[in-house]
Amino acid sequence: MRWRPRKKRLLFLTGATGFLGTHVVAASETAEWELLAPASRALDVRERTRVLDDITSWSPNAIVHLAYRRDDRRAIVDGSRNIAEAAAAAGARLVHVSTDMVFAGREAPYSEDDTPDAQMNYGRWKAEAEVAVLAACPGAVVVRPSLLYGTDRMAPCQRDVDDVLAGRSRMSFFTDEYRNATHAADVAAALVALADRPEVSGPLHVAAPTAISRADLAAAFARRLGSPGAQVPTSTLAESGLDRPGRVVLSVARAEVLSLTCRDVHAAL
Repeated sequence: MRWRPRKKRLLFLTGATGFLGTHVVAASETAEWELLAPASRALDVRERTRVLDDITSWSPNAIVHLAYRRDDRRAIVDGSRNIAEAAAAAGARLVHVSTDMVFAGREAPYSEDDTPDAQMNYGRWKAEAEVAVLAACPGAVVVRPSLLYGTDRMAPCQRDVDDVLAGRSRMSFFTDEYRNATHAADVAAALVALADRPEVSGPLHVAAPTAISRADLAAAFARRLGSPGAQVPTSTLAESGLDRPGRVVLSVARAEVLSLTCRDVHAAL
């Protein structure tokens, strides 16, 4: 359990050891929140009674919920519901992190008013979790980020490129798969800011303003690693035979009005 001595406001964070979680830890320090971040072995979000007891006992001012297990519906749906119920019981501000994968993909960008239509289990479960969270804690904000990357630490999508360049993998990167690839530090800063903005509720897209293909993104990562982008092998989703969303692009107009902006990939790398 990560704990800093209490000074003022207490921020309760789940999933602190994950890629985005480490960036939220850093952002919370900059914003001068006191942080309580139990490890998953100390607090299993699937255990409703334990979640309610721990959170109401600590009585945090705000909760940022990141913890999930991609192939575990209970962790995603039930765990999120448990956190939301505990937030409501404790009177805590809840910032729940979802995903752009609640959408199946289409040519036009998705706004917060669009109905989730995921076809993959992970996206469907995340959409279920959103509904459960807002039912239990109506004042929560449900943040949907996109594909994350970093600079001080590599995200999984960056390790994939590193493995290809090092000859450890023969993966190809798709020219027809588009996301709003976003620096994790920008999302983390927005999450911490939202912990202090209870007037913002419901779904909110927090991501870079422009979409980029996985192939172009991989080339940008390769250049940052000191290799020519042309060394990255490319393909298409159609050629791969994989059944997953192709173009999932988020409209971030609402976040921009709230001054919650993220950098474009080429400005961040």
